[in-house]
Amino acid sequence: MNKNQKKQNVPDEIIDFLSAESGRSLLVKGGSGTGKTTFALQLLEDFAEPESSFYLSTRVSDEALFSQFSWLKDKEMKKRVLDSSKLLLDTLYKSEEEVSKEEIKTISSARSFLKSISEDHGPPTRVDRTRLSMMIEENRMPEIESLYDRIDHILPRKAMVVVDSIEGISHKYNLEMEEVVMCFQKDLVENSNVNVVMVLEKSDAGGLEYLVDGVISLSRSEIEERRIRYSHMEKLRATEISQPFYSMTLHGGRFRIFTPWTSDINKKNDWVYIPDGKRTYSTGIEDFDAITGGGFGKGTYNAFEIGEGVSKDEYYTVLRPIFLNFLAQKRGMISILPGGEAPDLFREDLTTHISDPSIFDNLVRIADYFAVNSDKKYIMPLRKGSTEEALKIWRDGEQAARGIGTYSTTHAGNPYIEYTGFDSLEYIQGESPAIKGLLAGVVRTKISGDLGIGMLKPGLKVTKEIFNMMDTYFKIVDIGHTPCIYGIKPKTRIYAITKDEKKGYPYVSFIPIS
Repeated sequence: MNKNQKKQNVPDEIIDFLSAESGRSLLVKGGSGTGKTTFALQLLEDFAEPESSFYLSTRVSDEALFSQFSWLKDKEMKKRVLDSSKLLLDTLYKSEEEVSKEEIKTISSARSFLKSISEDHGPPTRVDRTRLSMMIEENRMPEIESLYDRIDHILPRKAMVVVDSIEGISHKYNLEMEEVVMCFQKDLVENSNVNVVMVLEKSDAGGLEYLVDGVISLSRSEIEERRIRYSHMEKLRATEISQPFYSMTLHGGRFRIFTPWTSDINKKNDWVYIPDGKRTYSTGIEDFDAITGGGFGKGTYNAFEIGEGVSKDEYYTVLRPIFLNFLAQKRGMISILPGGEAPDLFREDLTTHISDPSIFDNLVRIADYFAVNSDKKYIMPLRKGSTEEALKIWRDGEQAARGIGTYSTTHAGNPYIEYTGFDSLEYIQGESPAIKGLLAGVVRTKISGDLGIGMLKPGLKVTKEIFNMMDTYFKIVDIGHTPCIYGIKPKTRIYAITKDEKKGYPYVSFIPIS
């Protein structure tokens, strides 16, 4: 398996764990509906070879599985599913009359003895049945015996088995779960070099975690009545766990984890803009446009609230495409940057993806309330002089952002983005003036048909007032070190923000967490 190709589905730590030369056992636990079956099936598809991997279902029939997970109907996946409600491969093992219990004990003892004195340390060529032989003294276990026989035909190649679930086996044959786990652990994992994934139908392992090599738990919870999902690697023997928690989704019947966001800030990739609609400006993100009905309405003001712990690198995954989509069409921006952000770095970020950096210099104007002068065209020094002078500088900045005399031949000019970091506005002007300034900006935007973008960081006093003025209101949060977004106005589900797999950085996709 190509690890880099599959890393967005299953955590790298799990792949490393199961890639060991020796067999490994992995216990998958979690409450109902947390995605245990989906995870196990994804492991089979991404990690194991079709001819040497099996999914033993004790909870539902194969028909039910194929109905729930339509992608299992693929020929390579379909032949891995063994429905325990049917006595599959019945001809592969002898009937009870052909082999007595005494013979089974003798064969098992002989295998153990030969193994103990053997100098051949190569991979096993036969499945060890010591524990299974003891268990079937009371009751035959056709599906388990069939499974062992199937693995016999694969060795010495490494096999992988998913048992879904341990409770299903133990209840069916009136066994303790510890007995079933130890049977697979000793016979298959330790003595036959098989990877065994065992699904537990509850979140409490009840001591079983000490019998296996690895434990992963799946869970779900809510943020503001919106579902989120987590995977937690509790134990992976002899494997470094660089990140214990991952956010995940079961969207489309597939298991997929989301890795922490990393920007390819130095990667040059000229932006190709997405055209606007008749009444909307594209967000530069196809999935975001779909959520908002084509993008942001012309003449609207739109806010992004940033959650605790969300980095600049994370929230710019959404803002960057909005800005680039305007600049790529030679439409400008006037801005009061959020606190802690430098105009030079803002310019460097965006011009990395614009073929002609002069577009930024000519069309972007950034307010600097502490600068008296600036030799940089894109900075508006607003500290010097009177209020009238500051207003004139701002109006000149608006003219530049519209491209009048440079990129626009019309008197009215092109539309532009008014981007405001409300934390800077509140700090500079105070709470009450900031709200008045915002209201003026909202009115101005609606009249002119431009696009207003506001960003709110945690702890602002103006947040409640701002919400009522906004046409749309989205929240960007960090879930398992992954930036996620959801709409409050309009109300939407939570989406993980990921790099667009086809276009690459800085294009992004929104993947529903479901």
